[in-house]
Amino acid sequence: MSRAPGGLPRVPRPARIARQPVNSGRFEQRRSGDCGLCAFPSAERKEEPTQAASTMEIVYVYVKKRSEFGKQCNFSDRHAELNIDISPNPELAAQFVERNPVDTGIQCSTSMSEHEANTERFEMETRGVNHVEGGWPKDVNPQELEQTIRFRKKVEKDENYINAIMQLGSIMEHCIKQNNAIDIYEEYFDDEEAVEVTEEAPSAKTINVFRDPQEIKRTATHLSWHPDGNRKLAVAYSCLDFQRAPAGMSYESYIWDLENPNRPELALKSSSPLVTLEYNPKDSHVLLGGCYNGQIACWDIRKGSLVADLSTIEFSHRDPVYGSIWLQSKTGTECFSASTDGQVMWWDIRKLSEPTEVVIMDISRKEQLENALGATSLEFESTLPTKFMVGTEQGIVISCNRKAKTSAEKIVCTFSGHHGPIYALQRNPFYPKNFLTVGDWTARIWSEDSRESSIMWTKYHMAYLTDGAWSPIRPAVFFTTKMDGTLDIWDLVFKQCDPALSLKVCDEALFCLRVQDNGCLIACGSQLGTTTLLEVSSGLSTLQRNEKNIASSMFERETRREKILEARHREMRLKEKGKAEGKDEDQRDELLAVDLNELVTTAEEEFFSVIFSELKRKEAEAMRKKSKARKRSSAKADDVLVEEDAGEGEDAWEAEDAEGENGREEEGGEEERPA
Repeated sequence: MSRAPGGLPRVPRPARIARQPVNSGRFEQRRSGDCGLCAFPSAERKEEPTQAASTMEIVYVYVKKRSEFGKQCNFSDRHAELNIDISPNPELAAQFVERNPVDTGIQCSTSMSEHEANTERFEMETRGVNHVEGGWPKDVNPQELEQTIRFRKKVEKDENYINAIMQLGSIMEHCIKQNNAIDIYEEYFDDEEAVEVTEEAPSAKTINVFRDPQEIKRTATHLSWHPDGNRKLAVAYSCLDFQRAPAGMSYESYIWDLENPNRPELALKSSSPLVTLEYNPKDSHVLLGGCYNGQIACWDIRKGSLVADLSTIEFSHRDPVYGSIWLQSKTGTECFSASTDGQVMWWDIRKLSEPTEVVIMDISRKEQLENALGATSLEFESTLPTKFMVGTEQGIVISCNRKAKTSAEKIVCTFSGHHGPIYALQRNPFYPKNFLTVGDWTARIWSEDSRESSIMWTKYHMAYLTDGAWSPIRPAVFFTTKMDGTLDIWDLVFKQCDPALSLKVCDEALFCLRVQDNGCLIACGSQLGTTTLLEVSSGLSTLQRNEKNIASSMFERETRREKILEARHREMRLKEKGKAEGKDEDQRDELLAVDLNELVTTAEEEFFSVIFSELKRKEAEAMRKKSKARKRSSAKADDVLVEEDAGEGEDAWEAEDAEGENGREEEGGEEERPA
């Protein structure tokens, strides 16, 4: 590189290198090397003249076989080689201006640069294989037990069969011994005490987003986690606007794999859109769905996407099914559902033609369907197998007992406090006596011991609340969703008036919410069918020290407070009822109150008059004794003592007379008082 006058470096103009077309099977590089920078060690070097007048006279063409194309570069050392030398031009010095002094800024830290790269999308697809019994000869019917037994005995007597079993037996024995010696699933730190969680600010981050693949977007109305491992999520899609479903809307709901948000793992096809969808906790291959037309559908994903069994429409609900829950039975086939038609039905998926039992939500206990309250949510706790709760459109929670003798006795009590439909109803997983309800603009916590009012409630929000759920790990944490697309996380130990964390999940309304069993992941479904998967911070998903006792004492304290307020309100209502009975009774009570005041005043006057008279009498006695002592000073001491005893006896009799007749005693005292 040459320098211009003034000491400034001059960058040489790059020389242009001509390219020459080559035949197929040949390869041309501008510089040496496989990658365009280094030389081919095995290539032939040719120098050929070119006919282009505007280019240099010599070009370098490297030729190699196509089979050798793509081989790795082999670098070697060689001496330096001067290709181009441009001499300095003094005539260009006038175009340069010397810069003196030169200021250059430096940084103490290392210069960093950020680079981004877009990789190709990797799509995963899950496929399953069903293994069935097979391999029987054509002359053997697998359904006939005698033929299969006869064929097995024939095979067991074959020498090849015995030799194969002996060879495979040694291999299996080695594998079994290896498994017994080394447990690859062993948890080495399972017994270690949990590390205390540092006090960090509550936070949550988005892990994944699952979008409705259909062109006509539908609302994600219900979510259900896979019971084994929670690696799958079932989402029910439906349009809840009455008679406003767009034409051509799909009726399919989907099962998503958390690892693959690009495409659903399985599509569940039904004759009507699904409002609810629940995994069977005992058999993860079976799902229960409540349809918009009131039918109950059942799927077995081992058999495919089609419905395995469907209830008959004559014996199904008349309105959309807004609640469906599996029961903890021995067979694992029993469930029950609720709808806004005012009925709760029990089913057995082995026979879905008609329900096994029906309860009408008539709180007047007359079992009239026209007076029944529409059910919008259901709650069932496995630890209380005979009890279940129903949230209604009218904002009333109905507590029921399934094992009651009559249908009227199955409705135990009611809890009223919301101004609109109850969209979420769930018992606390640690304290089943307390339960959470979400409706209108508030979320409320209730106790079964206090039926008049809820023990705790949130403030009235600007947006409508749509769903809520307790944390399965922390007893004082619950989640709520709102119509403005916000997820609120409440931590009653940390803060009671406001949510501990409020997160804007999406722009459209959130409709459903479901928390994973470990409490770390939360799935939220929106109005446009988008399901957002969120991960909360460790502080919100780890049980805090002494949190159970704090939550228990908090619930008990608020329950006692509500009981005291209920008793006070009951007294006030009784007083108001007494006042409303009639004005005559009120006047009689007033006269009685006046008479009582007069009697108290009279008694006080008599009491003080007795005290004053007694004081006057004692004062008179003292004066009389002094006068007698002066008159009889010359008498003997014995006579004086006798006279004093006699005087004291007389005084005692006079005191007794004075207690009987106060007026007379006062007159006598005045007469006896010396002038």
